[in-house]
Amino acid sequence: MTTRPAPPASTPPAPPVSLAALLARRDLGLRLLAGPGDASLHWVHTSEMADPYPYLLGGELLMTAGVQLADPARYVERVVEAGAAALAFGVTPVYDTVPAALVEACARRGLPLLEVPPRTPFTAVARAVWRLMAEARLHELRRVTEAQQSLATAAARPAPVPAVLGALAARLGGRAVLLAPDGTESASAGREVPPEASRALRELAGVLGPRPGGPASAGSEGGGPRPGGPASASGESGGLRLAAYVLGGGEGLTLGVATDRRDPGDHTIAGVAVVLLSLLTAPHRGADAAARDGALVRLLLGASPAEAAAALDPGPWTVVHARGGDGTPFATADLAASLGTALVETEGATGTGETDGTAAPGKALGEAGAARVSGAAPASVRLLLPASSAVTARSGWFLGVSAPAGAGDLPAADRQAARALRRAEATRSPLVRHRPGGLASLVDPDEAAAHARTLLAPLNEPLRETLRAWLSLHGSWDRTAVALDVHRNTVRQRITRCAALLDRDLDDPDVRMELWFALRVP
Repeated sequence: MTTRPAPPASTPPAPPVSLAALLARRDLGLRLLAGPGDASLHWVHTSEMADPYPYLLGGELLMTAGVQLADPARYVERVVEAGAAALAFGVTPVYDTVPAALVEACARRGLPLLEVPPRTPFTAVARAVWRLMAEARLHELRRVTEAQQSLATAAARPAPVPAVLGALAARLGGRAVLLAPDGTESASAGREVPPEASRALRELAGVLGPRPGGPASAGSEGGGPRPGGPASASGESGGLRLAAYVLGGGEGLTLGVATDRRDPGDHTIAGVAVVLLSLLTAPHRGADAAARDGALVRLLLGASPAEAAAALDPGPWTVVHARGGDGTPFATADLAASLGTALVETEGATGTGETDGTAAPGKALGEAGAARVSGAAPASVRLLLPASSAVTARSGWFLGVSAPAGAGDLPAADRQAARALRRAEATRSPLVRHRPGGLASLVDPDEAAAHARTLLAPLNEPLRETLRAWLSLHGSWDRTAVALDVHRNTVRQRITRCAALLDRDLDDPDVRMELWFALRVP
């Protein structure tokens, strides 16, 4: 069995175009002269270089008129080495027919060779490929959206876990299983697969790591997640495509999928199922929801925040501000599940199709395709979780974390988390925590350093040293003179010089405070 990390669950990539579909376009008049007709085209590239190898990425339909075709065999060899999918040769104005040596070389190397007639410009071929690709992408987005709707509908049924597995298996045309930490099947749906494929799927689940925020399984011999492993992986066995995903419900469960083929949107569909199953299998879900509802009722009826918070958890609490996500409608829910909290708010309209939990799941997931097509803005999220919960960096997110706070201090903690998030985005750090330490800790270090450099620029180092000592000794001339081992008149002259260069009144306490902070910046 071959194993590799699974790609991230996001917008499905543009599907490739089959060479057969392009040849079926009668208006182009293309003819297949050599090689197979079942190649997959990912894009189009035109080149008249004698050696196009440095300019190819692989998967292209390379089009040329043979302007510098000196050695057809060598040319085809380089095109095949670059990974091009097919070669299209335009007859006239350089050649009246496709050179026989080129046809022979393509046939020998198995490279599809197309003849482009004189009446068909290369741009028409390129436009046809892009149009076919756009149609395939639209079809894939519709398929993903329909699958999301069916999964959301299944999650609302009386037996939601088997229903979601059944909907997933039906949409992917294979088998979906829920694996316990010891590797046994907790639930399954879809057609049966050979025993060796089931065994390979358990082995694939065994290389995974626990979902962030969930406990690691005790031991991995039975196929359970391994600490430090990836959250998803894919492989092949017996002609079947396999994929495994760790759920975030905190129970060490794994979703396994076995299919005959893997289309571009399949991983996105499986990602929706992972989030739904993570929420459905989370322990004490009903009790947690009842506690949240009770706390909300208490607030609406006039209880203090401390009294309402006591109904959820005695505290203290941590506030987390987050911005990012992958633009999918389940990014916020996935973040909340990974942090182990259901107390989450999506701020404002992000255009991602995400909800704060009040909209119907089917509607939220069903609008995913439109959200992706329109260009989703990063989600802006606030979360509240017990201070005992560990907060670590999450891929694709910037996180700002407050200091632990009681219920009465949550507004201040919210502001701390907001400032920490701004620092995280400014420094491109995945996670920034609030730094306790007085008023100075509230200022961004880079901003403070820049301000200090500007403010103190007129002073040389002896003047700065004198000013620092004088301020630390509350403006005492004699004690400053003793500390610097200079005459008191020297201290007076230097401080007077500082005041003149800075154009500041050093008798003003506000000025002294600002200078003191500036002199203390590293």
